[in-house]
Amino acid sequence: MAGEGYAAAKGWEGDHVSTEDYSAMLEVALAEARAGLQEGGIPIGSALFDASGRLLGRGHNRRVQHDDPSAHAEVDAFRAAGRRPSYADTTIATTLAPCWYCSGLVRQFGIGTVVVGESRTFQGGIDWLRDCGVRVVECDSQECVDLLRSFIRLRPEVWNEDIGV
Repeated sequence: MAGEGYAAAKGWEGDHVSTEDYSAMLEVALAEARAGLQEGGIPIGSALFDASGRLLGRGHNRRVQHDDPSAHAEVDAFRAAGRRPSYADTTIATTLAPCWYCSGLVRQFGIGTVVVGESRTFQGGIDWLRDCGVRVVECDSQECVDLLRSFIRLRPEVWNEDIGV
């Protein structure tokens, strides 16, 4: 899997990352974005971690693959994580600023921190999340920007459908 060397170098042991190592969390989401692209889908990935840095769930945008407009990356990771009594101590990493739908998921379930790979291509609801007290960590990853923008150049109609244009 891409990124294993990075994760190993950063001390990532299996399903755990340091709770302050947002780059390692983002790398898990990036691996998911790459997997989605390889499947012919939109390269957006996400991963949900608990307070100890344990990976709870990971996923990628599967709208194209599943012919499902609600199959966003954050939703895929959230579903993979399963039920918890509370999500307040969790961190969700995503390669792109969450759209309004996914920002609503963050608020609905009280996810405490959102790690954003990039928000240059799309701002989504990050200002609203901040206004609601959610901690938003912007990484401004050039790799996230390049991955998505190259997809948009090749498949603008799919991107426009994804963001509701």
